[in-house]
Amino acid sequence: MGHFLHVSTNDALSRLAGIDADPATSPLERLRGIRLLVRALETDAATLVAVREALTQGLGWGDIAGACGVKPAAAKWRWAGSDEEIAARHEAGRKRSARPSSVPVDLPGLSVAEAAIALNVTPQAIYLQISRGRLSSQSVELPDGRRYKRVFLPERGGVLDQQEGAQHNGHARTVQTTTG
Repeated sequence: MGHFLHVSTNDALSRLAGIDADPATSPLERLRGIRLLVRALETDAATLVAVREALTQGLGWGDIAGACGVKPAAAKWRWAGSDEEIAARHEAGRKRSARPSSVPVDLPGLSVAEAAIALNVTPQAIYLQISRGRLSSQSVELPDGRRYKRVFLPERGGVLDQQEGAQHNGHARTVQTTTG
């Protein structure tokens, strides 16, 4: 087939062409073939080679991004720099994406946003009240490194003590306490 694609990408392309030629192929097999080709194309070094050739020819990140259907910042993030720099950036991105994206619902106290709603003020006002000692707060760190500021309103029992905060859910530990 092509002369610039990796062998595994050409194999995925050939497989999909065979699936496309057979009308009896199941929809799931077609879907598997499509996704296999997409994954092969996403990781094929031919993309990086083409990007570097475009840059050498004087084309800019806007041109490259337009050809790829992404924004210039995304193109630079994917393909700017040496192979080592690109690999490090992508590894860091994988580590971030492996972390849960939602805030745990079983943390003590209220989030700053929840406290602001409860007191009918802005989040900035909550931070100001904490800094002035009028509200109590704790920063809770989860084992994966995420930290959450938790606010304790007087009618909700005040601040958790250090031991209770450290034992919360068996996983979180209290990092800092501010008492008002």
